[in-house]
Amino acid sequence: MGETRDATPRDEDEGLERKVRADRKFSLNEAIGRMIGGDLIKGGSPVTRKQQAELAIKDYLRRHMTDGGGVLGDVLLRRVGESLLRDDYNQPLAVLADYMREVLRSEYVLADLVREADVEWGRVGGERPYFQQPGSPPLPGDPYTTDSVRITLSQLIEKLAAGET
Repeated sequence: MGETRDATPRDEDEGLERKVRADRKFSLNEAIGRMIGGDLIKGGSPVTRKQQAELAIKDYLRRHMTDGGGVLGDVLLRRVGESLLRDDYNQPLAVLADYMREVLRSEYVLADLVREADVEWGRVGGERPYFQQPGSPPLPGDPYTTDSVRITLSQLIEKLAAGET
């Protein structure tokens, strides 16, 4: 009971760090490194968990989605990225599947997604976008129609349910 403990390893580490820093010149680079580099030095990732989840979704869409216009994946990723704000980073493909089911349950949300894809397609291609009018057949050459996007999302949901990763 009367024993006294020597300095803990943490105290020793802090003392050693103080000694090393005493002999170095202080610079702005070092200050920035100390401020933001704490976890990086300990093996943390410079990519946030949200960014990692978005990258997993982007990779999945790139490998599994057929997209004639080339922009539907980006629009989906942007919208799903907003859903990731609820901190569900551990299962990004489940978040993607949930979002696509939500889109397919609502004709309004589906039409809004198609419209956003049309706008993005026109912006990227430097062309005037096609907009399918409700109750009218799609225009020839329209890469994104309500039916085509519905089929694409349904196929993706099936692939996810089958465990294709």
